[in-house]
Amino acid sequence: MVLPTLRRRLFTRSTLGETTFVADVLRKETIGGALLLGAALAALIWANSPWRESYVALRSFTVGVDVAHLQLSLGAWAADGLLAIFFFVAGLELKREFLVGDLTSPAKAAVPVLAAVGGVVVPALVFLITIRVLGADGDAATGWAIPTATDIAFALAVLAVLGSHLPSALRSFLLTLAVVDDLIAITIIALFYTKQLSILPLLAALIPLLLFTALVQRRITRWWLLLPLALATWVLVLNSGVHATVAGVLLGLVVPVRPRSRESRFAQAARVPTLPSDTDVAHRFEHRMRPISAGVAVPVFAFFASGVTLVGGALGEVVKDPVAIGVIAGLVVGKVIGVFGSTYLLAKFTRAELDDDLAWTDIIGLSFLTGIGFTVSLLVGELAFGAGSDRDDHVKAGILIGTLVAAVLAAVVLRTRNAVYRRIEELETRDDDGDGIPDVFAKAPPGMPPAAQ
Repeated sequence: MVLPTLRRRLFTRSTLGETTFVADVLRKETIGGALLLGAALAALIWANSPWRESYVALRSFTVGVDVAHLQLSLGAWAADGLLAIFFFVAGLELKREFLVGDLTSPAKAAVPVLAAVGGVVVPALVFLITIRVLGADGDAATGWAIPTATDIAFALAVLAVLGSHLPSALRSFLLTLAVVDDLIAITIIALFYTKQLSILPLLAALIPLLLFTALVQRRITRWWLLLPLALATWVLVLNSGVHATVAGVLLGLVVPVRPRSRESRFAQAARVPTLPSDTDVAHRFEHRMRPISAGVAVPVFAFFASGVTLVGGALGEVVKDPVAIGVIAGLVVGKVIGVFGSTYLLAKFTRAELDDDLAWTDIIGLSFLTGIGFTVSLLVGELAFGAGSDRDDHVKAGILIGTLVAAVLAAVVLRTRNAVYRRIEELETRDDDGDGIPDVFAKAPPGMPPAAQ
């Protein structure tokens, strides 16, 4: 008798702990996404109103001190300062995913990691091919990274508007892909958009960064100790020529996730209050900082970055610019080919199958959703062409148009599957025995206790 071969499954349900964590994160990001949408809409209305000059004046208004390049416009403060908070949270997410999340398992990590890589490489190629075909000028190619980013908060806000109930496996995939996407994005910014590097400030930034690391690793989390060190790191990175948001990622990556075996001797000797040695400090910081990132930092940046004038013939100039067309093509075409194509090829080469309740239509819908590139795309556009330049305005319009088209296409595809998603959601939340654990998670495979799921 020949037994059937068990084939590997893609997009299987995560553990209860991981599912709960992802749901909590996405709930906060959905609220932040709504604020992001509101801020972007307010900026667009103001920038296209009779009072648009006042919007430009506000964005260009300079505040700060004329020391260490700390006299910046409000728009620059939002891009260099507030987005550092966003990338600090991204750094916390990255470390958690690599140490205790889905990225700890090579089998589970392969799908979102390859999808994220495909979602960066293919949009960049589509952008470069588009501007080449349209005969763009020489500096147009510097914008190659603009359509490579995915804005998870914006995407979740779109899902909330649609009333879509994505299954936990797809939500986990989307979040993990976004985390990897953020890692690639900050690497691109550091490597390709550093115009003039000053080694001395960059080396000096290691001093407060190492002190910050020493404190958080010992569970010493007093704000009056950590905040000055974080600010010093940020200022020195800003003055090094590397984009200041890189400081946020570095600070996030040094925060501990796993428990320590014992309490720090240094803290005992200095009598400094510390957190218990088994505390997940990264999760604690993320819980505190995510509302600030999603509710304040990103919406304020979006308000100052997305106000582009489209009236008075400006829209006609946008559609004539090969860079804007390349951005739209990268977000709408490149993302879906990159994300879906990578996932499909992985399934074919490994002879894997989708989980029972899912179909390739779901992956196509998610792939369109990753074409919603907003926050990081706007930032890269400013770095590539200069904030406030004509080409940067064209890029902003291209990002908005590409994001809108990708959102509409994602809506068309995912809405057709909403009945299936509701059925899966009902299954994943059903608790007939009333023990507080959904029945689908309480039923462990043979030889595995329920808590291990």
